[in-house]
Amino acid sequence: MQYPEWIWHNGAIKRWEEATTHVMAHALHYGSSVFEGIRSYDTPSGPAIFRLIDHNTRMYASARIYDMQMPYGLDVINAACREVIRRNGLTQAYLRPFAFRGLGGFGLSADTPVEMSVASWFMGPYLGPGVLETGIDACVSSWQRCAPNTIPSGAKAGGNYLSGQLIAREARRLGFGEGIALASTGLLSEGAGENLFLVFDGALHTTPVSAALLNGITRHTIITLAREAGIDVVERDLPREYLYLCDELFMCGTAAEITPIRSVDGRQVGAGKPGPVTRRMQELFFGLFDGSTPDRHGWLEYV
Repeated sequence: MQYPEWIWHNGAIKRWEEATTHVMAHALHYGSSVFEGIRSYDTPSGPAIFRLIDHNTRMYASARIYDMQMPYGLDVINAACREVIRRNGLTQAYLRPFAFRGLGGFGLSADTPVEMSVASWFMGPYLGPGVLETGIDACVSSWQRCAPNTIPSGAKAGGNYLSGQLIAREARRLGFGEGIALASTGLLSEGAGENLFLVFDGALHTTPVSAALLNGITRHTIITLAREAGIDVVERDLPREYLYLCDELFMCGTAAEITPIRSVDGRQVGAGKPGPVTRRMQELFFGLFDGSTPDRHGWLEYV
């Protein structure tokens, strides 16, 4: 991978190679970090960051859950996101705002300084070239999501993604594009790092936030766009077998955007290709960036 030239770290723009921390930083040992993934798109009016404030507001909420005292205000981090895109000369980019417990005490509850950084780089389709058009083959993972009141699924914290790593790496090892996790209840949760939408009779069905999932901002975007377009959206518990019975299936997230799923566990979903509702949601979503979908909610933050 070719790394960008500039990164924001602890209040200043630095060269990429200068943004370092100690190997004994608390976060490296205990996963004590929170972060966001945000995309910038090239639009007719120039580069625009998608739902910048919503993303970073969630990062600060994640920090509150983990009792992390953030050393910089939200406005500073929002400005840093815009600055790293400008300094690196990017238009279509992925942003990674990040806060973590640095070098200090060595116990689990140690008080340590909190460091922050914002990186940006070019990212194409997360799950591989062409997947937005053709879809992927997925599998249900042998690993389940955490039970309620163990790890807070509503926080986007580094340690939470150990679960996603197990799910994603198992799927790749078995030859699938991505894994799907069940909650501790045995009902559907989400993908390794994506939310799920199933289509039945033209309506979107998605699992609730109580199903051990992160309440994704792309998930909220899809729900909002669908309802505005007259497409019914149902949030409900869903059993595993509905993955095999639905008419269409897709996963979504900042990285994955809207990625169709053509099969699960070797069983074809619907017609085995992206269906009309999935395509319509892709049109509405990507239309925000080419101007064909009006930005009624002020989701685009121009750089």
